[in-house]
Amino acid sequence: MDVKELDKAVQEIAKRRNALAKIDYNNPKYDDLEEELHDLEDALQVKYGDFLEEILQNVHDKYCPDTDVLYPIAYLAKSYTVSDKNEYAVTNKDGVFVEIDSIPGKDTKLVIVPNPLRVILNVGANQQQIVWTAK
Repeated sequence: MDVKELDKAVQEIAKRRNALAKIDYNNPKYDDLEEELHDLEDALQVKYGDFLEEILQNVHDKYCPDTDVLYPIAYLAKSYTVSDKNEYAVTNKDGVFVEIDSIPGKDTKLVIVPNPLRVILNVGANQQQIVWTAK
């Protein structure tokens, strides 16, 4: 698996999601951006879906075995922050809710973040833990 190409594919989706988040539905560019985003998401699922699902299954098995694995696209954030060094980050509001028995009473979510490609566990309002990183 070419993880660098996968990372680039996730970055392209992140860029489109960020662009969509910045404009209104009434903007004439909205429909075209949304169509581009869906095409990128479909291509990611076709080309890398099995690989990503295996990664997510391993993460679920280790941290949240009682929660079903969803399609990888579901684990992408609605928007990302990007630093001057092109490093991506997410807020603790992003991700798919999962149940972690060892962390009762806190919202826990898994989210895929690019550059470097990784899966982050968001815990509560301000804790993040990297639970998988591409090698």
